[in-house]
Amino acid sequence: MRTGYAIPLFVIMGLSVSSAYAAKDQTSMFFRITPLKPVDELMQQARRATPPASSMGVRKPELVDLAHLSPLFKFDVRYATDRNFLGTPVYSSSHAFLEKPAADALLRVAEFLKTKGYGLLIFDAYRPWYITKVFWDATPVDKHQFVADPATGSRHNRGCAVDLTLYDLKTGRQVPMPSGFDEMTLRAYSDYTEAPEEQKTARALLKDAMQHEGFEQLPEEWWHFDYKDWSLYPVQNIPFEEIKN
Repeated sequence: MRTGYAIPLFVIMGLSVSSAYAAKDQTSMFFRITPLKPVDELMQQARRATPPASSMGVRKPELVDLAHLSPLFKFDVRYATDRNFLGTPVYSSSHAFLEKPAADALLRVAEFLKTKGYGLLIFDAYRPWYITKVFWDATPVDKHQFVADPATGSRHNRGCAVDLTLYDLKTGRQVPMPSGFDEMTLRAYSDYTEAPEEQKTARALLKDAMQHEGFEQLPEEWWHFDYKDWSLYPVQNIPFEEIKN
């Protein structure tokens, strides 16, 4: 979804979350860290680095553009904008890709949620490995549980992870959840209990629908889901502009 939100800047530099932030509509907020080094410098280093080797016998990648599958998918690919935790665009495309079995499963999730009055808003899907390295090298160590270790590669790199939330089919509006996307706080945890009941209900609906089609929710991030066959795909480092679809 490419909306025209008037988004207030919320910056956390190792400080606790303010009560003012907690009181605001988190669907229009975003979390930000101070990168340990300039992102441009980290990007240059990451592009020269070598991804981890893949195991033998993995499936041949077949990345699918989710925009081609269903109008029930909307997109707000934050890493193609400056509305992300690093504060600068790091993706060269606003499209979202998944391996075909995962994409087909996500389509079934969307068709089910349609019966409940919801669609899926996609924040992120396939991610080239060099971006995972940038995220790791930019993030303070005390927040490394929220980013993948490039030494092993991310499930996003394998085309089998998706970050997403619900939107209301009648209004087109994003459904409030216990935290904002990419928020590195306790509110982001999938078992966080202090949220309003309606937000916990929406989070549970998303989780149940995704699990039914073979996706597993990441405990530290309610929005992150891994497809069951992720281990059968290689860590990939294909730039978005080179994906044939």
